[in-house]
Amino acid sequence: MPVIEVATIQPKTIVAGYDARFIHTESMAFSFLEVKAGASLPAHAHFHEQVSHVLEGTFQLTIDGEVVVFGPGTVVVIPSNAVHSGIAITDCKIMDVFNPIREDYRNL
Repeated sequence: MPVIEVATIQPKTIVAGYDARFIHTESMAFSFLEVKAGASLPAHAHFHEQVSHVLEGTFQLTIDGEVVVFGPGTVVVIPSNAVHSGIAITDCKIMDVFNPIREDYRNL
């Protein structure tokens, strides 16, 4: 069983203000994000199912037109192909899990 120290992974910028460290298994991709307050994530959709958990801070997520503001202790499930966007209300640390693997992230 591999043990991975997230802090040792080189971060990659996926969108301005969103720096991510990635871990890929055979069937999932994990993204550990550090997001600057005010940074926005443009509306997009993908066939991957996504589970988002804010570890620190407050984040506003819009999924198919429904706005959810969440922070530590709340998990949001984004269904496959749902249009979603977001904005960091404060500096945030977020863990996203994708199934299947995000090949686009693996290739960053």
